[in-house]
Amino acid sequence: MPTSMRAVELVRFGDADTAFATRELPVPEPGPGQVLVRVLATSVNPLDLQTRRGDYRDQVALPSVIGNDVSGVVVATGPGADDFRPGDEVWYLAPVFAGQGTYAEFHVVDQALAARKPARLSHVEAAGLALVGVTVWEALVERAGVRAGERVLVHGGAGGVGSAAVQLARALGAEVVTTARARDHAFVTGLGADTAIDFSAGDHVPRVRALGGVDVVLDTVGGDTLSRSPEVLADRGRVVSIVDTPEPQNLLAAWGVNATYHFLFVSPGRAKLEALGRLVDRGELRPVIGAVLPLADVARAHALLEGGSSGGRPRGKIAVAVHPEADGRSTPAP
Repeated sequence: MPTSMRAVELVRFGDADTAFATRELPVPEPGPGQVLVRVLATSVNPLDLQTRRGDYRDQVALPSVIGNDVSGVVVATGPGADDFRPGDEVWYLAPVFAGQGTYAEFHVVDQALAARKPARLSHVEAAGLALVGVTVWEALVERAGVRAGERVLVHGGAGGVGSAAVQLARALGAEVVTTARARDHAFVTGLGADTAIDFSAGDHVPRVRALGGVDVVLDTVGGDTLSRSPEVLADRGRVVSIVDTPEPQNLLAAWGVNATYHFLFVSPGRAKLEALGRLVDRGELRPVIGAVLPLADVARAHALLEGGSSGGRPRGKIAVAVHPEADGRSTPAP
């Protein structure tokens, strides 16, 4: 067992090209109820961009290893950690703003948060699904309580969260409406969307209303998109937003349709991963990996994810292969 590991530390808040440094750090030791995992793959999420920019600087002491997705192999266990053995392949969402992050070759986690990796997924695919999968499970199942036959609007269906949400909503038996650029319409309908609306071609509200409104809105955008959600809701509709937004909401319109709002900050858990794994095993959920970069290129992965504002971001998730064996089908970044 090595005593040191490569890790990418956030050393200053700001632009991606100056924020990170690759360093040698001690390999962490698992405590009671914990497992030490050799990280084969992780991924980059919008939360990482916000952290790097300094949006949560009060909760992040520099230098810090950030990141939250892991797929890898257990290499050691702490006292009382009997759920796994060395050699077990696991995947998980690490707690947010708690302990070392996942841009590193090794990571320690409470065994209760980890699950066995679905055999159908490579490590890159599993790492790309962990955070977004848990997020959409919480949003659509635990918060919105989506039922078969309902109509669900997923904003940003070609993105990391959106692409998972379209598939999950479909698996729950819902009719799925999503917003996406015209060039992505065939992609999102291939994931299971019944209707795709080009958000760059004008106001989406009248087009959703023409369908008869929706029972659930999953907001991945915030701002005006979130504040106008009551305008597309059917009576007793639900809105789930994963965006921290300071804008005032149109609560009078929400009151008029008896709407329920949920503002979601994701929490990790094994049961959610196991539920997602069953969907993967049935072929109802597949990760969408738009690009894979090595650990040394974390800064480039951040820049690539930020390209979304100009339409240059890849579809789905941007994964980080910490070790070359993470995925033999890795997709090169553009």
